[in-house]
Amino acid sequence: MSAGVRRAAPRAKEPPPARGSAAGLELVVVASRFNGAFVESLIEGALTALEDMGLARERVRVVRVPGAFELPLVAREVARRMRPDGVIALGAVIRGETPHFDFVAGETARGLMQASLDTGIPMTFGVVTANDTAQAEARTRPPLDRGAEAARACAETAQTLAELGSRGRVRPGRRR
Repeated sequence: MSAGVRRAAPRAKEPPPARGSAAGLELVVVASRFNGAFVESLIEGALTALEDMGLARERVRVVRVPGAFELPLVAREVARRMRPDGVIALGAVIRGETPHFDFVAGETARGLMQASLDTGIPMTFGVVTANDTAQAEARTRPPLDRGAEAARACAETAQTLAELGSRGRVRPGRRR
């Protein structure tokens, strides 16, 4: 570490929950409104999975954005301003007749990864990318419920970071 650079002290918090438990975690869902019926199913799957892991659904804040393309920016700002243990990004992008699908899906994934790396807060990609509505339907409900999958992955990643003794937090405007 170079002279004059200080690392932020880890936030005082309870010990990490037992593996497979989300109890005590602070998680936020950022969900798109576009393709709403599919996204509502993803949200329900995520909240149910977290409940099964010991985190009451009332303790999970859900923030809405217009579409999947807006997920990275809002997820980054949620991470910076609210400082949760993790962010679960949920949306549905269905292929149409133009290349729009490729741009939205790819940039959403890239943006979420960059936001997670910039903030040090885990962000999981619960965005269903499907060729048609039948595929979207299959991936937003059990047994392929991508909302539940993203929620479990976010909780586990947050636990892993807590076990490492640091949640990777950096102050806005600073990079490691």
